[in-house]
Amino acid sequence: MSYVYDRGLHFCLPHRRIGDRFSLDIEESKGLLRRFEEKFPERDKNPRKNEILTKFFRIANQPVPEFLYGLPFFGEKASAEKIRTAILLSRIANIPLPEAFRSRGVSSWIKSILDDYYRSNNILIPSPEELRKGDHRSSVQGALTIAPMSGTYFGMVVLDFESLYPGCMDVFNLSYETINCEHEACRDNKVPGLSVHVCRERRGVYSAIIGALRELRVHWYKPISRDPSATPEEREQANAAAKILKLILVSCYGVTVRIQGLASPLLGESITAYGRHVLSSTWKIAEESGLKPRYGDTDSIFLSNPSQEEIQRFIEAVRARFELDLAVEKSFSFCVLSSAMKAYFGILTDGTPDIKGLSVVKSNSPHLFQQVFDSCVKQLVNVRDLEAFEQAKKQIVEIYEHTVSQLRARNFDLHDLIYTVEIHEEPEEKFSAKVIPQPYQAAKVLRDSGVSLKGWDEIRFIKVKPFRHGGRNFTVKPAEMVSPTEVNVEDYVRTLSLAMGQVFEPMGISFGKTSADRTLTDFV
Repeated sequence: MSYVYDRGLHFCLPHRRIGDRFSLDIEESKGLLRRFEEKFPERDKNPRKNEILTKFFRIANQPVPEFLYGLPFFGEKASAEKIRTAILLSRIANIPLPEAFRSRGVSSWIKSILDDYYRSNNILIPSPEELRKGDHRSSVQGALTIAPMSGTYFGMVVLDFESLYPGCMDVFNLSYETINCEHEACRDNKVPGLSVHVCRERRGVYSAIIGALRELRVHWYKPISRDPSATPEEREQANAAAKILKLILVSCYGVTVRIQGLASPLLGESITAYGRHVLSSTWKIAEESGLKPRYGDTDSIFLSNPSQEEIQRFIEAVRARFELDLAVEKSFSFCVLSSAMKAYFGILTDGTPDIKGLSVVKSNSPHLFQQVFDSCVKQLVNVRDLEAFEQAKKQIVEIYEHTVSQLRARNFDLHDLIYTVEIHEEPEEKFSAKVIPQPYQAAKVLRDSGVSLKGWDEIRFIKVKPFRHGGRNFTVKPAEMVSPTEVNVEDYVRTLSLAMGQVFEPMGISFGKTSADRTLTDFV
């Protein structure tokens, strides 16, 4: 790797030798270069970023020689798409092709890109201690979430920043050597909310690299991958490059906090601080523009029923303020925001349900809960006005009440009541706890019946009426050991009511009592 870096070599590309160094011997399409220059007309504003942007563009757009697809370490079952992706990754990250084919360690790709730039530009690679600058935290304050305004909304539009953290690194020059630089003139260039300053006098290496990769993904490869006028080969190449760049960009912040040799908590903290600043400022811009922001999370903002003209003006206003790109991520015909963070659901304009973070649809929830929720959501697919909305609410209550009545009549399939949970610790470590968590109660019953278990095994259990086992009170049993008469029906009713309430109470629906539970006092 050192030999490759020091001599300007790149894996999976042809070279010409010039003394003890090499230059790329690659094809240049004048038409492609012209399109590139038209797409990025302001490249000269930042020489370092421009140099990196041009380099990555050149190497990523080279054709793939046919013989590379037949190399033996790929094996016979490797798809052409996987091989193409490995070749592109080898070129972009400058790592050996076998490693690119097998590696899933994005941090090693980022480190290689950085080390390649340092070594090929005669810059000393900083040691892990130098990067940390005396800060040994393993975590920093994270993203901003603006509490949702719980309720039901028609015409909700969600806008996302295109790669917010990479964009902040680029626009605000956030890099290892720019944080708390030694220039006296830079000390007043503070990171919002922190006692950290950022250099104004030189462009950071990491900032320029991530900025260049972000530009390529957002403004070149992503559009081409979706362009019907592009050839199939162009779209395949662009799609593979966009996926690789997305993985790198998604990880470019995380490695600054967690990965030895890349960790710099001051840098990581500055990235998230600017992310919080951008989101909170964007919220204010929306309010000042007369829009109705209803929820903000990390890099997303939810606007209630804006017009297309309002959306476009808002995007342009944010762009003018931060040089960051907002884009419409999704549009809901109908949306419900719960009071909980990161938990909402809605019906997209094409009729597709979109569900995030709700306990009722988690993969370990009983199948019965998921069936009930799916049935309720179907009632909302065609809701476009208040009349249809009120009718759907009545149907949702009926579905819930029917389910509860079936549970209480014990008219159910035991398979539909199973919770499925992975245990993350060795069972023996939990058996002696003062209160044994329910998955480990089931594990204890299984272990005592002779079943061998270990950490990360999957446990399937059903909630039952309390019983004694080994001198302890247990409330669940392994699914295969339960009879219908043992099921704790009221526990399932209570849990279903809470889960449904999280979702539907913002619509004005209460699931506390069914018609069978209502008393004369309730009626009065």
